[in-house]
Amino acid sequence: MSIRIIVVDDQPLVRAGIVMLLSAEPDFEILAEAADGQEAVDLARSHHPDLVLMDARMPKVDGVTATRLIITSNTDPDCLTKVLMLTTFHDDEIVYGALRAGASGFLLKHVAPKDLITAVRTVASGGSWLDPAVAGKVIAALANVPTRGEGSSQLVERITKREREVLALMAHGLSTAEIKDRLFLSEATVKTHIARILIKTGSRDRAQAVALAYQSGLVTP
Repeated sequence: MSIRIIVVDDQPLVRAGIVMLLSAEPDFEILAEAADGQEAVDLARSHHPDLVLMDARMPKVDGVTATRLIITSNTDPDCLTKVLMLTTFHDDEIVYGALRAGASGFLLKHVAPKDLITAVRTVASGGSWLDPAVAGKVIAALANVPTRGEGSSQLVERITKREREVLALMAHGLSTAEIKDRLFLSEATVKTHIARILIKTGSRDRAQAVALAYQSGLVTP
């Protein structure tokens, strides 16, 4: 089954290079290209892609704003568009803003092609991806941000002991397969635990659940 992608970047040569790289993968399908955030939002609403590869800095509507608009437009649980953010700048404010807007991953543009491809597959499958160059500071920042409404500790108390173990391993960056091996569970069981964690805590995706794990003190940076 193909991963359906929209590529967004205001620089035509950069955008063309990304499209060429991703198009070479047999399980990737490029649905459309956009040169600014508003065009990305419009295309996402009309094409319902699995993933939007979003440039952070663009004219008119920037990538963070576009991400927020795309994520809030996700009303069909069977067709949830994920956003993977790309930027040339190591800017903590942009990274933090993108994740708070609902992006499931963040990469610097100097990333190796193989890592971009892996990140696309990871995010499209429901995982999260943070460039190692910014991961530590972002996690620390998320840990210090208060949640609205019910406290983060109360939300974590909703889940079972086993689900807390799974959430803690997610927060430490383990994949579903790695969690399976660590806890001696089947992959289907791990996926069920993750689904229940998201439902019980009201998290929209794994990235938000991981942020909750740090905010609640379940794990520490």
